[in-house]
Amino acid sequence: MKQILYTFILVFFASFSVFATHERAGEIVYTHIEGLTYEVKIITYTYAPSPADRPELEIKWGDGTTSILPRTLKQDLDNPPSIRRNEYTGQHTFPSSGGGTFTLSVEDPNRNYGIVNIPNSVNIPFYIETQLVINPFLGSNNSVQLLNPPLDVGCVNRLYIHNPGAFDPDGDSISYKLTVCRGSGGQPIPGYTLPSASNEFTINSTTGDLIWDKPIVQGEYNVAFIVEEWRSGIRIGYVTRDLQIQIGACSNIPPEISTIPDTCVEAGSYLEFEIEATDPDGYSVTLTALGSPFLQDSSKAILNPNPATGNGSVTATFKWNTNCTHVQKNPHIVYFKAQDTFPLAGEIPLTAYHNLNITIVAPAPEITEITPIGRSIELKWDQSVCENAKGYYIYRKDAYYGFNPGHCEIGVPAYTGYSRIAEINNINTLEFKDDNQGKGLIHGIEYCYMVTAFFADGAESYASTEWCATLRKDLPVITNVSIETTSATNGEVSVAWSKPTELDSSQLPPPYVYKILRKDSAPGSEAVLVATYYNLNDTLFNEAGLNTQDLKYFYEVELYHGETSNLEFIGSTELAPSIFIIPAGSDKSVILSWNNDVPWTNEQFVIYRQNTATQLFDSIGLSSVPSFVDTGLINGQNYCYKIKTIGKYSAPGFVEPIINFSQINCARAIDNVPPCTPVLSVDVNCLELKNELTWNYPDSCADEELIYYIYYAYEESSDYILYDSTIMDSYTFTTEPPSVVGCFAVTALDSLRNQSEYSNVECVDINACGRIWFPWVFTPNGDNFNDYFQADSVNSIHKLELTIFNRWGLVVYETDDPKFMWDGRDQKNNGDCSPGVYFYEAIVSEYTLRGPVERRVKGSVTLIRD
Repeated sequence: MKQILYTFILVFFASFSVFATHERAGEIVYTHIEGLTYEVKIITYTYAPSPADRPELEIKWGDGTTSILPRTLKQDLDNPPSIRRNEYTGQHTFPSSGGGTFTLSVEDPNRNYGIVNIPNSVNIPFYIETQLVINPFLGSNNSVQLLNPPLDVGCVNRLYIHNPGAFDPDGDSISYKLTVCRGSGGQPIPGYTLPSASNEFTINSTTGDLIWDKPIVQGEYNVAFIVEEWRSGIRIGYVTRDLQIQIGACSNIPPEISTIPDTCVEAGSYLEFEIEATDPDGYSVTLTALGSPFLQDSSKAILNPNPATGNGSVTATFKWNTNCTHVQKNPHIVYFKAQDTFPLAGEIPLTAYHNLNITIVAPAPEITEITPIGRSIELKWDQSVCENAKGYYIYRKDAYYGFNPGHCEIGVPAYTGYSRIAEINNINTLEFKDDNQGKGLIHGIEYCYMVTAFFADGAESYASTEWCATLRKDLPVITNVSIETTSATNGEVSVAWSKPTELDSSQLPPPYVYKILRKDSAPGSEAVLVATYYNLNDTLFNEAGLNTQDLKYFYEVELYHGETSNLEFIGSTELAPSIFIIPAGSDKSVILSWNNDVPWTNEQFVIYRQNTATQLFDSIGLSSVPSFVDTGLINGQNYCYKIKTIGKYSAPGFVEPIINFSQINCARAIDNVPPCTPVLSVDVNCLELKNELTWNYPDSCADEELIYYIYYAYEESSDYILYDSTIMDSYTFTTEPPSVVGCFAVTALDSLRNQSEYSNVECVDINACGRIWFPWVFTPNGDNFNDYFQADSVNSIHKLELTIFNRWGLVVYETDDPKFMWDGRDQKNNGDCSPGVYFYEAIVSEYTLRGPVERRVKGSVTLIRD
């Protein structure tokens, strides 16, 4: 990333008169001391020769109180010249132990004169604010520190980038967004605009690069942006920077920086790499660096030399002996800066920036022992070398993956198929017993584990090496529950299992007995004993006379030892179901779904459909998931299916592949797919007070005969009613009394009455055609032109009460008819009213999208007789 950055020059500042006001840029930052007490620092940059110097500033704490903070630093800078950096420091204890949000703000009477994008800037107050959030659930917080100063320069027609060099002492996430410069009372400055750009003026929300592409006019500009802090997805504060940029003319070309890409380093490793800065013009260039690695409490990074200076190009070496205190979730950012020195007098030196992210990752805790114990597996591991770790995460997968993490692959990525099964919140706890949350692990599964250390801010170490184990094969393991015959009365199921081969006969002496139990999917079904075997080598069982057409069956094999009269239970297989297919007819297709809740892993499903000619089942497709859509069928025709599952146990020593069949089930292809959704538009005919509804039906949808339903709601909050239907793609909507007000939607229905979703809703309010109004003159002379005093529009009139008076206040006409037509006669005697001015009052109630709204209308009309 390259930034063109320019340094203020003496000529620019000398152009200001000695009475120029001083505030140019700044921000407010804070540091947590203890409890509810924080130290706050106001940082401002001012014009040093100005007599408007500020030895102290007032701060508002956001809790209804204020303080006067003394200046604790006054530093006159050489570069840029005539600029003074000021720091005002003080402490404050906030009132709420339960938490709260406080906006810290400072307002100083005047900015400096002549800011291009702030009209009359000399009379506009300088205002900055910072938000402090006290949240007892998220812990204490320190604001971001902005390491690069808020004074910058750039060139006309050159790309300009500013980066504040934000450093968060707590390692919180940071984001950036533009805001407006503010003045009196923290309000946006009237007339403020972003600087004019050839292309754009933006800020990168992630990197903080403020990009001006490209400046057009020379001059001085102020812009503002917010640096936000986030912890656990919650914003915990922000700092607002008010930045000043001087744009001038220059012919120089900025330097270029090259170094390594963003990287990750294991804590305890030594990181060393070179950075090179090159000046295209061949002039002297100076390379410096700042950022989080240089601000650590222990084992700070160094840049050797810092600064590094050379002609044409320069090289420096970054060195960092990392340790566990550097581990954090978010990367450490190094800000490299290269500035050239142009030999011509008055030429502006140019600067380039490059940001490098370095993530320090804790070493992996290594598993040392993995032991199967009954139906659980016990893990043990070495303690994390990082004493600041909070605890450990345990991950498990039902098969070996072979994960070999890259240097920036932290924790256990989701693509490995591992799931986090436990969180150990004690760094000294170094063992874990996995019993599947009390349900027991499954025989025949190879269980693999990885362990990571985690930290308070969410950082995670590298993953340990994978360790895998299987339970001892001291119990039978069920392998098959397959439907041999589909029938409502004489269905047949085949069951098989693998015998135990690691029984401890000294602890569990023979003889051994199997008991086969079955239950079905009918409500209230309970397990029943269906067979007893007395030979350990008998591992097959077939059962007939079942309703395999309608029910799913579950089998479990129990193992006992001892004499028949005194059997002792040893354990059992998992409860294993038959595969039950459910077909659902759809338009020219059948949608198939089936269960896959078996103890082993089914890797593939073969779908069979019965051939109506041969009555045999032909394979029509494969699926890796328990669903399939058979398309291209004939509506109204019946289709029958069954599924073959192909699977295995991940542990060795079992039959492979494991093949089972579902029952046979049938469905009829039927058009139950709704049509596509129309796209509605509404044109208002105000002359005739009608709404012209038209809609488009997507070209990509099926070409079929459709009926369209018109839905109408007279208010936004009212229910939609089915108003009418049509086979056309347009509709003229009218009401009596006439009103254009309402909301409209359309649906499409096919020949089988499948209805689409509602179209977009289009609403029309009364303002589309205007409210009732009355003319100011009429001429009742019988020439059929302007003979009546009448409402210009009767759009959406709910009620009308109109009274017309002569100049003596006598009523000459009354009506409640919205379509009234006063012909200039006295309503009482039917005599012609004399020419002149008449006055009217009307109470009008009109329909709107929010319901009837009543208003009072008053006016006058002139009656003219030729």
